[in-house]
Amino acid sequence: MLRIDQLSYWERTTYFEGQDVVIVGAGIVGLTTAIAIKNKYPKWKIVILEKGYLPSGASTKNAGFACFGSPSELIDDLKINSENQVWETFDLRYQGLKTLFQLIDPQKIDYLACGSYDLIKSNEEEINPDLIAYLNTESKKITQKEETFTIENNPGKKFGFNGISCAYFNSLEGSINTGKLIEQLHQKAIQAGISILFGIECQKFETTNNGVSINLSIGEMKADRLIICSNGFAKQLVNEDVVPARAQVLITKPIPNLSLNSTFHMDKGYYYFRSVDNRILLGGGRNLEINGETTTELGTTEHIQTALRNILEEIIMPYQKIEIDYAWSGIMGIGASKQPLVKKIEDRVYLGVRMGGMGVAIGAAVGKQLSELID
Repeated sequence: MLRIDQLSYWERTTYFEGQDVVIVGAGIVGLTTAIAIKNKYPKWKIVILEKGYLPSGASTKNAGFACFGSPSELIDDLKINSENQVWETFDLRYQGLKTLFQLIDPQKIDYLACGSYDLIKSNEEEINPDLIAYLNTESKKITQKEETFTIENNPGKKFGFNGISCAYFNSLEGSINTGKLIEQLHQKAIQAGISILFGIECQKFETTNNGVSINLSIGEMKADRLIICSNGFAKQLVNEDVVPARAQVLITKPIPNLSLNSTFHMDKGYYYFRSVDNRILLGGGRNLEINGETTTELGTTEHIQTALRNILEEIIMPYQKIEIDYAWSGIMGIGASKQPLVKKIEDRVYLGVRMGGMGVAIGAAVGKQLSELID
């Protein structure tokens, strides 16, 4: 690979010199941050650096859920967090989706307002109706909808699921095409005059009197400002409360007459599935190996893939022979709080990470917040 000191005058002055902003990470947050800053400061030179040939975290690897909170997850969060924290995060996710759809035409990313079901298994305790009423009362303050959550008494019969006693439907959630989202954001950034370079890793940085010195895998560059949007990989650069969390996914081969026209969550959001091109996309299981899945290594494990296949064969498509086409994983960024870290960490250095597996919902909102911090 060419190093910076081997580049031409044109290459250096275009991409590596005189940059007002360098952004680390070309995922949802990095791209939306760059676009928001360019809208605010049209004459600024902005370059995004991405260590992979595609976004390395979860932006092109997630399940494509436009979601902001299922009842079982919210109730679980309320047990360990304050009400204010839980509903502030819920609000950020809900408003974040609105911000995203103001930036990108929903039709261009195959957005479907299909709703979502929070499935309760037969061996699990159903949620107390008073708790559902409470969730609706609080969520109405944000969504303006009388009942964000409604009870579905027989989802097993409706969808052919096995071992599911009831479900809670959210009509405001939906699904998108993850690949098209990144493609649209990439095109919008390029059209705005933002440079995006792949295959370059940021290894460390140091602030100076007149900027930031950034050590890259191909040499050193300087910039006026540095913004770190590498989410689950941020720990390699900063000592903050964000750690990697791997999420594994599988997808089936096409299934004739598949009619799962919604998105689905189970086990407090630890499992999730939907239909894509007449296939079932199913992910989750991180709770089975929390320590093992706290990693930046992409890959899958037999333990979790077996658990996913069991859910597919025993609950989602019982009594049917289903073939798996392929499997993959993505790296999220999580921490003690589900609220993202959006702040100035040093003079000229900013941070926007810890999406908590909700990058689709809050990524654009974080990008907007970062643009408002920049000076």
